[in-house]
Amino acid sequence: MADNERVPTVIADDAHIIYKIVGAIGTNQASPLSAFKRLLTKTNSANVREVHAVKGVSFVAYKGEAIGLIGSNGSGKSTLLRAVAGLLPVQRGAIYAAGQPSLLGVNAALMNDLSGERNVELGCLAMGMSPGEVKERTKAIIDFSGINERGDFASLPMRTYSSGMAARLRFSIAAAKQHDVLLIDEALATGDAKFRRRSEARVRELRAQAGTVFLVSHSEQSIRDTCERAIWLESGLIRADGPTADVLKEYESYMKK
Repeated sequence: MADNERVPTVIADDAHIIYKIVGAIGTNQASPLSAFKRLLTKTNSANVREVHAVKGVSFVAYKGEAIGLIGSNGSGKSTLLRAVAGLLPVQRGAIYAAGQPSLLGVNAALMNDLSGERNVELGCLAMGMSPGEVKERTKAIIDFSGINERGDFASLPMRTYSSGMAARLRFSIAAAKQHDVLLIDEALATGDAKFRRRSEARVRELRAQAGTVFLVSHSEQSIRDTCERAIWLESGLIRADGPTADVLKEYESYMKK
C-alpha cells in the first residue's frame, strides 16, 4: 500500500488515561458500617489513589499494520489497549478508532460451565457470524486451538481446561473473524512452539486482509516475527515508535543499563 493510500484505523491524540485505586486503611475503614457512614455523610475513603497510567500518547495506526507494544511491567501497554477498545475512558485528549476494535479475551469471554465447543459457537455468534457460518467454522477453530490434541476436551466444560488451553481457545475464536482492529494482549505467549507459529501466521493473514493488529507481548521474538512496527511505552510515555528492529534495539539497550 502506497503512502498516499494509507488509511488510518486508530488515532491517539495526546491521550491521558487516569484511573483510581480505592482501598481502605485499617479494619474500621473497611467495615460495612464505615462504608455506610461515608455514604450518609457523602465523604470518600481517605485511601483513594489516582494512577496516571498513560501520559499524552499520540500515534496513528494504519490498515495492514501489525504494531507491537513493548515496555517494562506497569508501563501502560495493557491500559492503552483497553482504552483503544473503548473499555477505559480517556481523561484528556482523545482516541479515535475505525469500527469496533476487538480486544482478545473480552469479546470472546468464555463460560466455565459450558463446553469448549459451545463456547466457540457462542463466541462466534457474539462476533456477528450467522448460525451457518458458526457450524461451518467450529471444527476448524477447535483444531486451530489444539485443545483436542490430548483428548476430546472440546466436549468438556471450560473449568477443566488449563489457563493455556483457555487462552489458546480464546485466540482461536477471536482470530476466526476479520477485524478492523484486533488487540492482542499476551495471547501468543501461551502454548507450545507449534501453536505460536500458527497464531503468528494468522496475525499475518489478518494484516494481509487490511486489518490492523496491536500485539502486547513480553516475547521479543513474537514481536519480531509478527510486527513490522513497534511502539515502546515506558512510565506511560512513548519512548520510541518506528521499525521493530530499531525500536527493539533501543529498548534492549535501555533494559541492560
